Amino acid sequence: MLTVHHLGLSQSERIVWLCEELELEYELRRYERLDGKGLAPPEYKLLHPMGTAPVITDGDLVLAESGAICEYICRRYGEGKLVPAPDSPDLAGHLFWFHWCNGTFMAALMAQSVLKLAKAEPGNKGAAYLDDRIETAWHMIEGRLNEARFFGGSDLTTADIMMVFSLTTGRIFRGTSIEAYPAVQRYLADIGQRPAYQRAMAKAEPGFRPGLT
Repeated sequence: MLTVHHLGLSQSERIVWLCEELELEYELRRYERLDGKGLAPPEYKLLHPMGTAPVITDGDLVLAESGAICEYICRRYGEGKLVPAPDSPDLAGHLFWFHWCNGTFMAALMAQSVLKLAKAEPGNKGAAYLDDRIETAWHMIEGRLNEARFFGGSDLTTADIMMVFSLTTGRIFRGTSIEAYPAVQRYLADIGQRPAYQRAMAKAEPGFRPGLT
């Protein structure tokens, strides 16, 4: 049985959504963060050496990393869904945004968060570099959604599964406004209407508003 180990308010909501979009049979195990610290509980950290979300188990397999999990589930259970065909004009765009999400965008956001926690001095060159990089990223995101309905192109793909967390749940904790990005607003409104996304968030984060506006 495919089991999604979901840590509350984490990137593992992506995998719950993926399973709902594919209409898979799966077990969801939800783990609460430790009160007052926001850390994963010990039993979650024991799942994988990295101790971070997401993690899935499938029989004897234990797999971490959002991108790896998306590819594994799609290849093993997806029946060709949520990934453009090799001859699709959307393939290259899908691949770019799928890998860019964690490889560039999330990496910059995490680095920015670390500097803030470290209370970097005003004028810190690293902070200025990251601020510029993240601003550029938001303009890229808006540009993509002005030219295509989804990050993956004409249809929803795993590129969207990867990207949405940073634009919704993750954005809430950073306090980033999307007022200046109408294409992002349109896109998130569309995502919020998807029955699979609604089911996923109701299961993964009951009572939580994921930041679609």
